[in-house]
Amino acid sequence: MPELPEVETTRRGIFPHLISTKIIDVIVRDRRLRWPVPAKLGAALKGQYVEAIDRRAKYLLFRFQQGCMILHLGMSGSLRLLAADTPVEKHDHIDFVLENHQCLRFRDPRRFGSVHWTKADPYRHKLLDGLGPEPLNEEFNAEYLAGKAAHRKVAIKNFIMNSHVVVGVGNIYASEALFLAGIHPARAAGRISKLRLSRLVSAIKQVLTDAIAAGGTTLRDFTGGDGKPGYFKQELNVYNRTSEPCPSCGAVIRQASLGQRSTFYCPHCQR
Repeated sequence: MPELPEVETTRRGIFPHLISTKIIDVIVRDRRLRWPVPAKLGAALKGQYVEAIDRRAKYLLFRFQQGCMILHLGMSGSLRLLAADTPVEKHDHIDFVLENHQCLRFRDPRRFGSVHWTKADPYRHKLLDGLGPEPLNEEFNAEYLAGKAAHRKVAIKNFIMNSHVVVGVGNIYASEALFLAGIHPARAAGRISKLRLSRLVSAIKQVLTDAIAAGGTTLRDFTGGDGKPGYFKQELNVYNRTSEPCPSCGAVIRQASLGQRSTFYCPHCQR
């Protein structure tokens, strides 16, 4: 599933090609995504210029003068800039046709992605309202995390993956950040000192920043906005490395299940 770095990589990839560009047509081939594509999406977008492309959590916000399109890539979605006459493939569900004879094509084999339209403040949309802070913003810090974690018995890995606590820390990056911070993924959030939580905040920021710089992770169906895969998979320390040696101490990396998700950790380095 595309996580925050993959979504941010996509945003940065398409931004320079779409900003101040007019949409002249919207071709919807299949409305059956996670939620049906709005029937009036084409009418709402035609003739409007893209004024900005922001990201909130794993959602892309395409801002126009008269509203905002909220797009989620789902489990396997991707956005690619192509010539408007590029032959359509099986899972190409939506084309946003641009005035420069290109199109932004949304492809989603599993159809867990979604597209929404709102004329109101997108941050008040039911999918975005109530989300936690962005992990790379200053408001996500040790004071904040310690306050949220106080007296909580939930495993720290599940805790930091809760989008109401902090957004965008998915399974891959939670495992990696906990490794860098030296914290066992199953340790109760409320039983971790503020000092160690401070290290975890720094680790989350570091691993996400590094992943964005590297273009995301090469996993499953994800590709960047330019159609090229990300390369952060080469930098992973523990994720999906069961039975391999820890890069720090040489101990065997273990795999466990937390919250019905696989997690990976070093039993020696993480306490």
